[in-house]
Amino acid sequence: MKRARSLIRLLGKIEGLPVAVVFVILIIAFIITAPDVFLKWRIYMSFLQTVAPPLILGLGLTLVITAGEIDLSFPATVAFAGYVFTWSFRTFGDNMDPTLAALIGLGLALIAGGFVGYINGLLVARIGVPAIMATLAAQFFWYGVTVLLAGGLQAALKTIEDNRVHSVLTGRIYGIIPDPARGRIGIPTQALWALGLAVVLWIILNRHKFGEAVMFIGDNPNVARVMGVNVETTKIQLFTLMGVIAAFAGVILTLEMRVFYPTQGQGMLLPVMAAVFIGGTSMAGGVGSIVGTFFGSYIIGSLEAGVVATGISGFWVQLVQGAVMGGSVVLNTILGRGDIAVLSDRVRQWGIPMRAASREAPSSDLGT
Repeated sequence: MKRARSLIRLLGKIEGLPVAVVFVILIIAFIITAPDVFLKWRIYMSFLQTVAPPLILGLGLTLVITAGEIDLSFPATVAFAGYVFTWSFRTFGDNMDPTLAALIGLGLALIAGGFVGYINGLLVARIGVPAIMATLAAQFFWYGVTVLLAGGLQAALKTIEDNRVHSVLTGRIYGIIPDPARGRIGIPTQALWALGLAVVLWIILNRHKFGEAVMFIGDNPNVARVMGVNVETTKIQLFTLMGVIAAFAGVILTLEMRVFYPTQGQGMLLPVMAAVFIGGTSMAGGVGSIVGTFFGSYIIGSLEAGVVATGISGFWVQLVQGAVMGGSVVLNTILGRGDIAVLSDRVRQWGIPMRAASREAPSSDLGT
């Protein structure tokens, strides 16, 4: 029993392991129930394509929540950055090289996202407005600004598909996965950008002074000040970084769809937050898991398509999503504390009175 407990504790120290296990079990279940879909490469390439923007957002949000804060404005930042990129490309594209125009649009979009995050950081860190209220107000404000600037209209990027920036950020890498029956299958490059960002943010959170400061602040900001951490400046930098990351996700989404629409980013808030929380990041702050968010995003992103592919009615989608999310959180909690062995002991103890009662029942009957 001691060996089992020590093994569980050791496994619990592996970041993101419980969520990765849930993801593997989920894919195996989909393969068994829908082999025609999940034994082919295209469904997985579709996941890599569609999950990348919310995954990028979830990685940035992980740092914010680890610091004990919250950012509800990132869907509006996605839309605002998408508008800035689209406006820049369409404005400068006729007068200069289209690739240079796209690069200028990308730079301006990232600056716009950083500006949104910087304002959020000032409101939270300097003025003292609660993050949930400041970023909720920012959500409405920047969506309003985007709709106003765009005139409520979507805008197509007709020539962006031939642009080098499009191919680098949201293109396809062919020749790796063979599929002779249905032609070539390309790996979406945005998945590689998301993976690269996950690696960079993991290093920042776990191997850099900034990440150490973020975890100190999330655990106890007063202690962080005593340890020499500039809490206000760190929070401003953190919200600014979140704005830049959200803007990058907005550009990725706009390039992939080749169309900007003023409400893009809506519907991402709850799935992104769910991916962060089931990944093991603590709502109270002080603990964050980049690896957990990575796998959590793919769990959230694959659930709906997987459930529909199995032939189950669409009415079951939310029920299955809730069950998988709940199971992920429970497994993450149990493995993280090393409580599986303790839980099994309690289950056996609960069974002892039941077995004892079943043995005593016949003797009492004979006595009567």
